[in-house]
Amino acid sequence: MQISTLRQEIRLLGKMLGETIYSCEGKRLFDIIESIRRSAIRLRQNSKDPDDESLEVYISKLENNDPNTVARAFSYFMHLVNIAEDNDQNRRHKAHLSELDYPIRGSLKDVISKLQYNGVTTHEISELLNESCMSPVLTAHPTEIQRKSTLDAHRNISRKLIERNNRSNKEDLKEIDLELLGHIAILWQTRILRYSSLTVTDEIENALSYYRSTFLPTIPKLYRDLSNLLNTSENCTSMPLKPFLRMGSWIGGDRDGNPNVDELTLEQAMARQSSVILEHYLKEVFALKTELSLSNLLVEVDEDLLSLAEKSNDMSPHLKDEPYRKALIGIYARLAATSEKLAGKNLARRVILPALPYKSSEEFYKDLNTISSSLEKHHGDLINSLRLKNLQQSVKVFGFHLTTLDLRQNSDVHERVLTELFLQANITLDDKKNRYSDLNEEDKVKILRFELMQGRQLVSPWFEYSAETTKELKIFRAAAKIRKDYGEAAILQSIVSHTETLSDLLEVLVLQKETGLIKPTYYPHKEHEGLMVVPLFETITDLQNSSDIMSKWMDLPEVNSIIRNSHNNTQEVMLGYSDSNKDGGFLTSNWELYQAERNLVNVFRSRNIRLRLFHGRGGSVGRGGGPSFEAILSQPPGAVSGQIRLTEQGEIVHGKYNNAEVGKWHLELLVAATLESSLSPRSNKKNVDSTYLDKYGEAMSFMSSYAENIYRNLVYEKPGFTEYFFTSTPINEIAELNIGSRPSSRKNLQNIEDLRAIPWSFSWSQCRLMLTSWYGVGSAIEHFIENGTSVISKSKNDRLELLRIMIKEWPAFKTLVSNMEMVLIKSDLSIASCYSKLVPNQTLRNNVFNAISLEHRKTIGMLRLLTKRDLLEDNPTLLNALKERFTYIDPLNYLQVELLRRHRYGHSSISQSSKEMIKRDIHITINGIAAGLRNSG
Repeated sequence: MQISTLRQEIRLLGKMLGETIYSCEGKRLFDIIESIRRSAIRLRQNSKDPDDESLEVYISKLENNDPNTVARAFSYFMHLVNIAEDNDQNRRHKAHLSELDYPIRGSLKDVISKLQYNGVTTHEISELLNESCMSPVLTAHPTEIQRKSTLDAHRNISRKLIERNNRSNKEDLKEIDLELLGHIAILWQTRILRYSSLTVTDEIENALSYYRSTFLPTIPKLYRDLSNLLNTSENCTSMPLKPFLRMGSWIGGDRDGNPNVDELTLEQAMARQSSVILEHYLKEVFALKTELSLSNLLVEVDEDLLSLAEKSNDMSPHLKDEPYRKALIGIYARLAATSEKLAGKNLARRVILPALPYKSSEEFYKDLNTISSSLEKHHGDLINSLRLKNLQQSVKVFGFHLTTLDLRQNSDVHERVLTELFLQANITLDDKKNRYSDLNEEDKVKILRFELMQGRQLVSPWFEYSAETTKELKIFRAAAKIRKDYGEAAILQSIVSHTETLSDLLEVLVLQKETGLIKPTYYPHKEHEGLMVVPLFETITDLQNSSDIMSKWMDLPEVNSIIRNSHNNTQEVMLGYSDSNKDGGFLTSNWELYQAERNLVNVFRSRNIRLRLFHGRGGSVGRGGGPSFEAILSQPPGAVSGQIRLTEQGEIVHGKYNNAEVGKWHLELLVAATLESSLSPRSNKKNVDSTYLDKYGEAMSFMSSYAENIYRNLVYEKPGFTEYFFTSTPINEIAELNIGSRPSSRKNLQNIEDLRAIPWSFSWSQCRLMLTSWYGVGSAIEHFIENGTSVISKSKNDRLELLRIMIKEWPAFKTLVSNMEMVLIKSDLSIASCYSKLVPNQTLRNNVFNAISLEHRKTIGMLRLLTKRDLLEDNPTLLNALKERFTYIDPLNYLQVELLRRHRYGHSSISQSSKEMIKRDIHITINGIAAGLRNSG
């Protein structure tokens, strides 16, 4: 049987890693690692040799620095497997594009042809795009645990693998293999862990690296591809499309629970973003100046172009007949001056003439358009398409700010700030002279609306305010200055975490009025004035109340005026997948999110205001993860309509956007799914969703209610569960990893309510339970089949068949089941049971683990019943690939358990240095398991 290219590459990389370990660490350690590897294979194959020791025994005997070497060996092998698989995915994608006679599913070509087949015109697609907003938003949420040095080594290995795949000459392959071996040796000898915590500055720089490698080169190409598909006339050089796809960021503006973010980090983030885009523009303009050697002795040029050339003040006799070059020299000089103004330093790499900075990116675009128009009128269409059109599109998309930076803060903070401002200003709030925070909701809304009308300020230079209030005021003032300097698109949203009431949103409007972002409400509002106040509904209760809060918000005349005049009749609403899951469990979270979206669609539609949903998705399925394409298509009809923002964080950013070609494909999937969801016949039929809910809504509500009870009974009501969680998982060790600039818990307390959703999900994935992505679903399905007569008066078989039809017909339920299936295949009860033994109290251990085990088996059994097959049986390629992965993840799990036992319960005589060494090795296993499981954070 022929071995696939992927398998060959994995074997090659594994062999090279083995050679590196043998060379660097010696035969003894190489043999230990091989013995552990063979034992893991036998364990998976259930082929126990009585003469061989078990995997647990091998690992328990590791001493001194041996655990470190073993952990690194299996961790780095998982890194290498990921590199090979990513390259193979890209290779297969290219093969599909070149071999298939029809466009690949998810491509722009596929969705445009499908829409046109269904009667959607090119004009209708263009009209939607003109009003669309599609935005992946990079966040600094700490689930990426690879160092930048490690990621750089990954890129080098990936590049060499690609080069190797394109060569056949034996001598060439020999040379490439030597280089590949060298890069693997570098990886092996590169420290896998960070010694210090990431700072916000580090997070900013890490995110910006993806712009240089992926977003800047690929986004203009994606626009060009779509423009070509929409305009079929030959040799068309249409104007760049109005920006609909733009990047967003939270890094430097997200203060929620992060004391390290202030006005300085906000300013620094924007200055660094501006540096990156201005460096890009300078490089492109210099390249254009080199390329556009057209002589006006040979071709005519526009008068506007000649005028622009003269303004450059370049007197070189060599350029006397080359006006395009002269014009670009002037543009380059102005860009250099702009970089000095916005980025704080002159980024020009060449000698420049004195020039004034650009006042805005629109002014820069106008100069480029003068060149483009002249070329277009005088036989330069093909020249335009070489570089200039992409640059023009980049300016439209990235401006001088590169990416829109969101502000985010918890509503409790805003309330404390307003309480202090009212108190210091001696404002009488009610007859009882209560503090603002003590008022009821009705009185809060009344005083906030009154304050929005006032021309005077609450803030006074004569008062001293607390550090928290001072910091918040400075951040809003910094945002106002940034918008003035870099353009309004630099900061557009202020997100309110933990939105529970109408006053939570009005508070942010008052703070904006106090800091010069908006005028009092009796003034007429301008376009793009102020930041859009975006509620974040996170818990189950918040999701259920979301439509009522938004109804009240939009019905306030002053707010309605701001939405229509300042925000293009659009209001954004953010939905939190992580906390709703932690609050109510997987099934209930998904169902409440779906219902919240549907209710919001109706509320916004009745008021003729455009809804933009911002999906706070994480990497793991328990935090809203899973394929974005399917997730977008499974939204309720009307929930997209050309408007979508979604968070991209941690290891998902690296997986999607580390490679330019793969990154372009993921962006294309986002655009294609948004277009299909917005314009397909299904999206325009309001009764489609009603049909789903009429058929399946009662069943979902029935199962959701039961699943929530089962989940909360375990997580929040079972005695000792918190102790079990903190003892049986590496949660405390994860909190010590230097993978983010903010703490893992909102408070320094060991309780689940205050724990952030990311370490909560991450911990369960480390011990191979993935509890957040399935618990309670099995019991809910079983209960519905057995006892659903009160809801749907049919037989058990009828109810079972109904669930099977739901999987086939309802995209939302199909996606839910598919994501859960992917998670369950990665879970492993035998490994999880080893973690449970870390709990000293045997009664507690058995009580909790038995409940989890019972639900796990029940959930898998119910999935088999619904799908009539084993997990992933319909995708043998993926199933086999995952099983092969488990062989190398399993040793890391067993090693992690052993190290946790030594660290927590080791002999008191162990030295402090030995304890630190054990903790370091635990962190390496966390790294390796996360790399092996991939979307685990």
